[in-house]
Amino acid sequence: MPGFGWGGCCGFGGLGSYGWIGWIVNIALSAVILIGLVLLVIWAVRRITNSQKGSMYVADQSGGLNTAQDILQARYARGEITREEYQRMLDDVR
Repeated sequence: MPGFGWGGCCGFGGLGSYGWIGWIVNIALSAVILIGLVLLVIWAVRRITNSQKGSMYVADQSGGLNTAQDILQARYARGEITREEYQRMLDDVR
């Protein structure tokens, strides 16, 4: 039946070259690509956020943060705080 529904033009017909199976595969692949892009953006944002946070703190060998005392000691060793500030902050965290 020419002119019925989507038939005949541009492969949109129900009985076209791949039919409904091709349409379903196309939708599935599009969904996979979209989900992949969303996951990529989430991964990139988390990586950027973690790298910015990591610059403020001292990380231990396992990648986690050290205790407050370790952070204070590292800041004192780098000369970021004076001995008096170090002692006062150390008393605060104990």
